[in-house]
Amino acid sequence: MGSSKAKSATASGATTRVVLPADCRIADLPGVKSELQAALITPAAELDASAVERIDTAALQLLAVFCREAGAKGHTVTWLGASTVLRDAAALLGLTQTLELPAATPA
Repeated sequence: MGSSKAKSATASGATTRVVLPADCRIADLPGVKSELQAALITPAAELDASAVERIDTAALQLLAVFCREAGAKGHTVTWLGASTVLRDAAALLGLTQTLELPAATPA
């Protein structure tokens, strides 16, 4: 399972969408890292983590660095979806605010 990237135009320029894989652990990070690096070139990024079923600390660290770098460049990061697994892991490591995860919606 790999991740995929799609670019779409927005009113303020280009937005890069990064879809995180269901198994978002160290083995898949080189591909995810490349996509996140490409997303730093555009003024806005959309992250879709709605399908994440497994995630490790390395992946969360990568996402935290991405969010910080994007913020430092004045770029926007929007979460299109964040699975419960991602939310729970981020909360456990104290990264919910760093990642700027949206509030969970009731089922």
